[in-house]
Amino acid sequence: MEQQKADMFLMMNSKYFDSNHLYAVKEQLLELDDSKASLLSTIQFKDPTVVLIVSLLAGTLGIDRFMIGDTGIGIAKLLTCGGLGIWAIIDLFMIMGATRDKNMQTLQNFINS
Repeated sequence: MEQQKADMFLMMNSKYFDSNHLYAVKEQLLELDDSKASLLSTIQFKDPTVVLIVSLLAGTLGIDRFMIGDTGIGIAKLLTCGGLGIWAIIDLFMIMGATRDKNMQTLQNFINS
């Protein structure tokens, strides 16, 4: 992938990744084939801010965890009413990082496939 396209991808999608992962993402994008680079725009990342809002509104039901693909944790939060509210409060601080990690995993799976 060309330098300019990698920079454009990072400008458009930097909010979906941790800032300390951006350099690694750029390096991997520069090594990516042009055939995969054209498909890169089809990946749908989860917005950490939207997941945080969902966590605020329905965190005790585990919907935030279902959104990012942690089905097991979502079911556990649903059955325990968010760990009697304690787990839901802790998730308010951790859900944005978990969302960015899931986005990084999604990108890694795409690059390595």
